[in-house]
Amino acid sequence: MSPDLLPLVMAAPLLAWMAVSDFVWMRIPNMLVLAMLGLFAVAAPLCLGFDAIVGRLAVGAIVLAAGFVAFLFGVLAGGDVKALAALQLFIPLGREPIALYGLTFSAAMLAGLILMLVLRRVAGGPQAAFLSLSVAQGYPMGISIALAGIAYPFVAGL
Repeated sequence: MSPDLLPLVMAAPLLAWMAVSDFVWMRIPNMLVLAMLGLFAVAAPLCLGFDAIVGRLAVGAIVLAAGFVAFLFGVLAGGDVKALAALQLFIPLGREPIALYGLTFSAAMLAGLILMLVLRRVAGGPQAAFLSLSVAQGYPMGISIALAGIAYPFVAGL
């Protein structure tokens, strides 16, 4: 396994928690994002060089800034923005890895949307067991964010 993917593989349980939390409660807890940041702070110096760490922090800051603008316009929820920015810390730098992550994220968005459409048709409605299945709710983006993060190491070939 490539050492630059090791922190992302280690984040898989946190990403799974993100997907479940957003599906059940339509929330990505701040503690989860802080746990991802903590994991990166511990794992990055062990697995990555200084330039890679600085580069990933810069990309995360750019994603956070762009996400904040999207939040201001109501395009993304705050938890989604924080989760996306935190996840970017775990994605290797370079043209090919970023493009591959973009493809993986796009596929995860499509899979998540199809999953939610089917689940809302089958088990959704005002009395649904989970908040995300309520007709009035938006899309729980944490599902796609998490799926992209979990799938990326496999798509990248570990």
